[in-house]
Amino acid sequence: MFFLRPQLWLLSACMLFSSLALAEIDFPKLSGRVVDEANMLSTATERSLSEKLAGHERATSNQLVVVTVNDLQGNSIEDYGYQLGREWGIGQKDQNNGALLIVAKQEREVRIEVGYGLEGQLTDAISSQIIFQIITPAFRQGQFDTGISQGVDAMIKVLGGESLPAQGNAKQTGKAPPALGGLLMLFVVLMMLGGGGRGGRGLLGGLLLGSMLGGSHRGGFGGGGGFGGGGFGGGGGGFGGGGASGGW
Repeated sequence: MFFLRPQLWLLSACMLFSSLALAEIDFPKLSGRVVDEANMLSTATERSLSEKLAGHERATSNQLVVVTVNDLQGNSIEDYGYQLGREWGIGQKDQNNGALLIVAKQEREVRIEVGYGLEGQLTDAISSQIIFQIITPAFRQGQFDTGISQGVDAMIKVLGGESLPAQGNAKQTGKAPPALGGLLMLFVVLMMLGGGGRGGRGLLGGLLLGSMLGGSHRGGFGGGGGFGGGGFGGGGGGFGGGGASGGW
């Protein structure tokens, strides 16, 4: 037990630090299919997008949400998108068929965050193509309505089984979420340290692995909000860090 005490202390401290770091992110409220916190869209475009996304959900059950934020609060857009997807729980719980189009105004970054169930269609490469060939060229011209609208159109087109034009030199920037990568590294370190004490490896590995698995699927418990009389809210879909990011 002598060897377990410092290791368990380290594990507890790291898990507490991780929880506190995530708690600092002040996510916008899921108020609809378009959450324009940064006021980057015109009223007409916001209404048009909301109707289009609602129609797509009625036809397919896929939940797509557009969100603009003023800033990422010191986080990478990959980590922010991953955590936001889990917080809102976009997509149906039994299908994980949600996706987010996220625009960070201050950082001038865009991300398409894809739920588990749509990763086979809206792949990292295709998400990158949509960002670099459709969205960011319009953004560089200050045409945010156009970039977001055409980006959503492309996402719906792909999810409907259609192909986009040849990719060309679009970059692929899908990344594993930093929070999950850090937990994996911590798991390896503690497994090595746990070997010094009898039974330490199994106990520490089990504790950390359980925490990782519970956290990676936490999206299934999020997204319970609605708004007005429309009752829109996430269906409990899960996210694993799939998608792509880019800047303008």
